[in-house]
Amino acid sequence: MKFRIELTYTTPKGTETFFSSDEMPAAKALLLAEDLEKTGRARQLIFIDQYDSEWTVKELTKQMEAIQTEPHDVTVYFDGGFDRETKKSGLGCAVYYEQNGKSWRQRKNALVDELETNNEAEYAALHLAIQELEVLGVHHLTIAFAGDSQVVINQLKGDWPCYEAALNQWADRIEHDLERLGIEPEYEVISRKNNQEADRLASQALKGVEVTSTIEL
Repeated sequence: MKFRIELTYTTPKGTETFFSSDEMPAAKALLLAEDLEKTGRARQLIFIDQYDSEWTVKELTKQMEAIQTEPHDVTVYFDGGFDRETKKSGLGCAVYYEQNGKSWRQRKNALVDELETNNEAEYAALHLAIQELEVLGVHHLTIAFAGDSQVVINQLKGDWPCYEAALNQWADRIEHDLERLGIEPEYEVISRKNNQEADRLASQALKGVEVTSTIEL
């Protein structure tokens, strides 16, 4: 989650003003708040999260301590492939995250046969990744989602219109699940070269090779 700092600042001669910062990661916000409080001039300091909820320094510090035991700093890579001859789709996703002071990677793929286009396969791969996040217990975080499908990412960001009913259904399903989990998505289009891991997982699924793994990095 990201936070902005709001406070009243008082000069040594008693002149007051109100400050509101840009949004930033919780750890950075706490660090800056600690430094501001050392001046003795910051009063009524609070944190506002992206859902407009208020947090005190004590509450946010406690939350950050609890988060360390849960998956955080999560980045998701996804890719989908569609075989026109067999009408089968391969889905792949790789989830990188931190937990208990360690770095982890979880990989998952799946073979499905109810889709009609490559774009549907891309949406389905992203949905598979979100299911994996739920299994991991990821919730109420800002998550980075990276893929090479401009269609999927630009439609979900609202930059491109979506006229196909099937793709709209996938988009609605994804947005519903993200909202249910309290996940704020940050989408990024990357090149196929930088998405090779998820692409390989999707290709393996099309070949009948099932992958489910979690390793410490």
